Amino acid sequence: MDFEFTKEEKALQEEVREFMKKESTPEMLKETEDMGDIYGGPEGRKIIRKMAAKGWLTPTWPKEYGGLGLSDVASYMIREEMGYHGLPFGFVAAHMAGPTILRFGSDEMKKKWLPRIASGELEFALGYTEPQAGSDLSALNLRAEDKGDYFILNGNKLFNTSCHIADCHWLACRTDFDVAKHKGVSMMIVDLKSPGITISPLITMAGWQTNEVVYEDVRVPKENLVGEKNKGFYYLMAALDFERMFPLGRYHRVFDELVEYTKETIVDGKTLSKDPLIRQKLAQLSTEIEVTRLLYYQLAHILDKGGIPNYQSSMEKTFATECAQRIVNVGMDILGLYGQIKEGSKWAQLKGKVEKFYRTSIVETIYAGTSEIQRNIIAQRGLGLPR
Repeated sequence: MDFEFTKEEKALQEEVREFMKKESTPEMLKETEDMGDIYGGPEGRKIIRKMAAKGWLTPTWPKEYGGLGLSDVASYMIREEMGYHGLPFGFVAAHMAGPTILRFGSDEMKKKWLPRIASGELEFALGYTEPQAGSDLSALNLRAEDKGDYFILNGNKLFNTSCHIADCHWLACRTDFDVAKHKGVSMMIVDLKSPGITISPLITMAGWQTNEVVYEDVRVPKENLVGEKNKGFYYLMAALDFERMFPLGRYHRVFDELVEYTKETIVDGKTLSKDPLIRQKLAQLSTEIEVTRLLYYQLAHILDKGGIPNYQSSMEKTFATECAQRIVNVGMDILGLYGQIKEGSKWAQLKGKVEKFYRTSIVETIYAGTSEIQRNIIAQRGLGLPR
């Protein structure tokens, strides 16, 4: 069993790293942190277009749609490097909606949307959660009435994070109220500038903006329906599998900086790195980071073999996001009261990263399905246990 990258993949990794180092400007890093690693701000759009020009935004896609035809292992490596160097790494259009369109969209839909996504022209926002539908997405009830050549949409969405900066809504809506809940859902692509859409901000404890989105008689062309009508719940589940593939890069970077901090910081006449409790905690985290990395690349291996990781993506997402929280918790232990000081203070250690990531790590175990939901998926689909 060989866990090494190929010679070509190693060369690509080095090229990507050099690119990331060059593009990780203070302006880019600040925008990424302030927006929660999502793409859509002015700095983010600049760098994504540069990546797209190299084919790195959608490297696994067929060349006819703007890809390079590379392996998913190469794609995962690019995303991991982006996160580690502080660049936005989670793209709804390229990483969630696009792969779903590739599998279920018509040829016309692929030709219309995929090249524009691959070029960095368009970004999507997830349109799943509603006030009454979070973990149970079959309970969503944003109504889409079929009017022949178009749909009329009415209803509310909640916690749709990047709607204020994205171009389109990757929207789950209800097209049939007279069948079992999961059988009446459809997926659509909606222009967020359409008349009748109102986006209102909600600010999280991390300082990020998420949104409430209200639809009032919004007209959506029938050609924007993804796949078949009323089959959207199955497409949504596939898109969620892609969403749950979580690169730990940015938290790995925090860990590496913590290790260096303990080597350089002297307390009571000796470096923190000599404290046996700190050494054990860091060694444990190092082990968990390596486990996360192997789980992460296992997903790429499954995709390269033609499968779609299902319970495996839930395993990786759960372990990775909980590992992220353990990293910042240990960071708080090591920094003590300094860990609570925000960036900008002269007393802030590691530029306030531990305090910032402590707040941002909370949502990691909630979005794309809570850790409790992920464990249910692992139990039922992975272990064959009853519902």
